[in-house]
Amino acid sequence: MSIILYAIPGFFLLIAIELVAEKLRKTNYYRINDAITSLSIGVLSRVFGVLKALVPLTIYAVLHEHFNIVALEINVWTWLVIFIAYDFFYYWNHRFGHEVSLFWAAHVVHHSSEDYNLTTALRQTSGSFFNFIFFVPLAFLGVDPITLVSVASVNLVYQFWVHTQHIPKLGWLEWIFITPSNHRVHHAQNQIYLDKNYGGVFIIWDRIFGTFQEELADEKPIYGVRKALKSWNPLYANIQVYKQLIKDSFYTASWLDKLRVWFGKTGWRPDDVSQRFPMERVDLSKFETYDTKLSPLQKCYAMIQYVFNAGLALYLLLNLSKLSVGTQVALAALIIFSSVSLALYMENQKFAHWLEGIKILACLMFIPVANSYYLQLGLLIFVLVSLAILLRNTSLFASKEDKESQHQA
Repeated sequence: MSIILYAIPGFFLLIAIELVAEKLRKTNYYRINDAITSLSIGVLSRVFGVLKALVPLTIYAVLHEHFNIVALEINVWTWLVIFIAYDFFYYWNHRFGHEVSLFWAAHVVHHSSEDYNLTTALRQTSGSFFNFIFFVPLAFLGVDPITLVSVASVNLVYQFWVHTQHIPKLGWLEWIFITPSNHRVHHAQNQIYLDKNYGGVFIIWDRIFGTFQEELADEKPIYGVRKALKSWNPLYANIQVYKQLIKDSFYTASWLDKLRVWFGKTGWRPDDVSQRFPMERVDLSKFETYDTKLSPLQKCYAMIQYVFNAGLALYLLLNLSKLSVGTQVALAALIIFSSVSLALYMENQKFAHWLEGIKILACLMFIPVANSYYLQLGLLIFVLVSLAILLRNTSLFASKEDKESQHQA
């Protein structure tokens, strides 16, 4: 966790550099609503990550303590070997995450963006509860929990930079490592690119196990998933496929199919359910990205709210040991509510302004308990600026341009 937290400033520096490249090269790889959604999903994954890592790490620690068969001394060389071994198991974890429905339900959130840029890298799931089972062999081989967390964190940090369209193929590196080109293939929904290039750091596993696909000059990647999310809601993005699996397993008549829905190949559905509830699929020949039009004022407001949410999450994560359980729960609830409310605002939902107003007023309650004058002042400024923009953007006070943007959405 700490390695990833310390890497966050570097992530945002690289995003800023990519935005400069976007401006200079006049590309169209960023949309503010999609980018904020990816970043909001990342915020939720960090908040939920504290809870979801506790049980798996505890189980792993017990297995390592009582069932390890190797007394492993950790040094630079053994750490590097463990790093490579971790990526091997990550390959299988990632592959199952695409090819088995239960695991896809957790992983799909990372692929649901129809854009591909560095913010996509932070679009991480909040629900990967079973992934740790793929790394249990490392516990038997003497890899302690602290070393496991360190190699996992470095593996994840490496994967950040490959989520870009600005870097072309990198020669001989394409044969060994996951590169931006290799990973663009992985995120594409084109038939030829589907379910390819699963490695985290090394592409060699894909070459060995037959899942490698090169990026083709005449096949431009189309990003996203076959069942489009069509929402900016970070909470819904995490539960979308779970919701579908629950529905299918409930309505299918066969008891065997009720189980197979969860553990069968991704996309498989029982005949009785697929006939009763046909699922709309994306026609790639007519593909259009999901979008909602936002006025400049709305974009400004959305950015301010995201920065607030991210700051609140960072404060929570850095002060967990100092905060009471009640305060932790209250802050986590505010972050979740704020992220969902912002999503509805970006979707131009009519009631979103009321939710945003409630959220902003709720922030007033935290001003008296803030532990520094600067934090209190910051919260007060945030509340006043947010209310001013929100009122300016309501139908009563909105400018003609703002009204037109909302009506066109």
